[in-house]
Formats: sequence, C-alpha cells, structure tokens
Amino acid sequence: MTNVVALNHVSLLVSDTASALDFYQGLLGLDVDESRPETGFPGAWLVVGAAQIHLLEIPAALTQAALPEHGGRDRHFALDVVDLGAVEAALVAAGIPYTFSRSGRRALFCRDPDGNAVELVETSVS
Repeated sequence: MTNVVALNHVSLLVSDTASALDFYQGLLGLDVDESRPETGFPGAWLVVGAAQIHLLEIPAALTQAALPEHGGRDRHFALDVVDLGAVEAALVAAGIPYTFSRSGRRALFCRDPDGNAVELVETSVS
C-alpha cells in the first residue's frame, strides 16, 4: 500500500515568467494562485484542479539541449482537457507546433516557451 495519495505540484524552470504565463494562463487558461510567498526569484503558481504548476524563473539554469520532436519521448507532464479540438485550434492560432499522441489516445504534445513538454489529454467531465 502506498502512502502517496495525490500530486501536489510540478515545478518547471522558465527563463521568463511573463512568457510562460502567456502560454499557461493566456493560452491554456490556468488561474494564478496569488498566495505564492516571496521566494527570492520571479515565478508564479498556477492552479490545476487540486494541484499546481510552479513556474520558477531561473534563467542561468536553462540550457537548450537537443529536444526530441515528439514530446512523448521527453520528460513531460500531462493535463486533462475537456475539448482537445479547442486546444489544437488555440495552438494553431498561436503558431505553436504540436504532435499527436502515438498511443492512440485523444492527446497531443506541445512545448512551452522554454521547451518543457506538455501533454494535453482529452477527458470527459463527470
């Protein structure tokens, strides 16, 4: 039996919080949790259901290594979405490349402005 009961948050390194927020808040529609304490560096906390994504602006820590074209072959996290078609349309309108999941699920992979791979999986709302 496991003692792990839920995902609390995922932290992502970003080079520019404003650009990352354009993607996560502007494009994906996530809300910012304004209760983020002063941490000594820029960033933001984003609400994803009961969990969060923490954006950590640490430009010196980022390096652009060669990334696989398909995000499913890279480190990534997945978000459930209700309408994958709407996400696809938003990505096309923003000029953000994506690939569809190779698993057969209704899902796609894209990258945020810093190259972090994001999987978006269509799910039904109960």
